[in-house]
Amino acid sequence: MTTKNKPPFRYDIVGSFLRPAALKEKREAFAAGKITAADLKAEEDKQIRSLVAQEKKVGLKAVTDGEFRRRYWHLDFLADLEGVTEVKAEHWSVAFKGAQPKAATVRISGPLGFGAHPFLDHFRFLKEAAGDTLAKMTIPSPSMLHLICCVREKNYQPIDLYKDEAELFHDIALTYQQAIRAFYAAGCRYLQLDDTSWGEFCDADKRKAYAERGFDLDQLAKNYVAMINLALEAKPADMTITMHICRGNFRSTWFSSGGYEPVAETLFGGCKVDGFFLEYDSERSGDFQPLRFIKNQQVVLGLVTSKTPELEKEADIVARIQEASKLVPLEQLCLSPQCGFSSTEEGNLLTEEQQWAKLQLIKKIAEDVWADA
Repeated sequence: MTTKNKPPFRYDIVGSFLRPAALKEKREAFAAGKITAADLKAEEDKQIRSLVAQEKKVGLKAVTDGEFRRRYWHLDFLADLEGVTEVKAEHWSVAFKGAQPKAATVRISGPLGFGAHPFLDHFRFLKEAAGDTLAKMTIPSPSMLHLICCVREKNYQPIDLYKDEAELFHDIALTYQQAIRAFYAAGCRYLQLDDTSWGEFCDADKRKAYAERGFDLDQLAKNYVAMINLALEAKPADMTITMHICRGNFRSTWFSSGGYEPVAETLFGGCKVDGFFLEYDSERSGDFQPLRFIKNQQVVLGLVTSKTPELEKEADIVARIQEASKLVPLEQLCLSPQCGFSSTEEGNLLTEEQQWAKLQLIKKIAEDVWADA
């Protein structure tokens, strides 16, 4: 049988990896003004080349740069969009169950656009380092800009240009159209949109709190899917764009809980991404029943956790894949960790050796389950 040669792959990754100690030290030195930006970039380049070599060694069919140039999985990208400004914050925009990230946020300050975004050079370096292996780029989903600036922010005041929210949704979508075209022109054929909004919309407590502030989350979900679909109109036929849905991943903690049912029909039934990377590593993600709304999208089951070092039992993971296949055909399913290993530069509470062991387990299981893995 031929091997599945189009992403997402039977064994795949979300994107981020634990930052090596040497890179963390250089970043701290740069923040303290002890080294130059060029010194930091040299270390990033070195560590990314080393990471890519290790990703290839473990057998991955698509490699990332581990998000090694970022502090956060999302804010670095959003802050470098035209019309977006990073601002200091007193506290994080959502509360994690335990340790809290360093507080920062973004606000919309002018007309939105992609512009000469630095992440394009990040991707070009990754593609060159990857060689013949497919390079995967991860960026925050369009909905994250609206969620952070306009929903989580209790004192949001739209600028004059975006007093009509429909104009804002439209411009976010067009900005992402520009991003998709730019990454494609740089050689990207595998792009992932990372999105925690759906995790929040699945959480009963958060739904209640947002409703009390006047938000209709069912309508907002429809608006987000329409915005994402408009962005996807720029996607060429030979480019794969997936979405990763998460309930929070900082220092092995989380901030949302609840199954996919509240958003399943709107999201799975309506969003035109090529695949969904879905968190399914704990009971907080609910059961597989919401997958009945999946159409032709690939579903990458995040059954192996990146939060804890213990290796899952192979038989347990295989049984869960078989359970999911009652709702989505096995040929539409794949396997990955539920999230990255380091959604922020601090990283989850496991070692690099344990991180790679998780990926080796995923590969072994996939090869046992799928003949085309």
